Amino acid sequence: MTPASPIAALVGAAAEGDRCAWNEIVDRYTPLVLAVIHRHRLRPADAADVNQTVWLRLVEQIGRLRDAEALPGWIATTTRNECLRMLRIQQRTLPYDPQSEDEPASPDDAIADLDEEMEAAERRQALREGFRSLSEQCRVLLARLMADPPPSYAAVSEQLAIPVGSIGPTRIRCLEKLRKTPAVLRLAGPRPVGGGGVLGVDGRSGVGQR
Repeated sequence: MTPASPIAALVGAAAEGDRCAWNEIVDRYTPLVLAVIHRHRLRPADAADVNQTVWLRLVEQIGRLRDAEALPGWIATTTRNECLRMLRIQQRTLPYDPQSEDEPASPDDAIADLDEEMEAAERRQALREGFRSLSEQCRVLLARLMADPPPSYAAVSEQLAIPVGSIGPTRIRCLEKLRKTPAVLRLAGPRPVGGGGVLGVDGRSGVGQR
């Protein structure tokens, strides 16, 4: 029997009332909720209301999700719908001030870039899950190389006690392992011939680039 994916396991545990699983879901996907809310330019009080409502909806619906892997998309779509509902309420109750420097937020403007935002959030989540599944050696090395500003190979060699000449090949092997993690493969799909690395994880991504 194929073991459940990390997301499916979390959803299943949360549906059974596991508080730790709920906390993990909230911690993982709150940035996605906030990103969608920010795109809609809601007032702080309305943004807080939408944030709370999204998690209440998930409590109600988590046991009915047909595909646990679709949880990020469900959260993003539910957040968008709640934001649009809030915008419609605002448009009915608040007149637009022509002297205000703020542009009026319309549903069309608010969702113009939503697909791009969702895809970016899903890519970030896939990378986080894939990164957690790597060996400690790979996690430590990639974390060092992704520092801002990126350190020199000589500094990394001294910090991790590994030869300078092995850093580049080891980085490549770790990135290949990351590309092949289930979380990244589910989202990435087939790689285009001659194209860039999956989810921007390649030698040109800025990860340990030299």
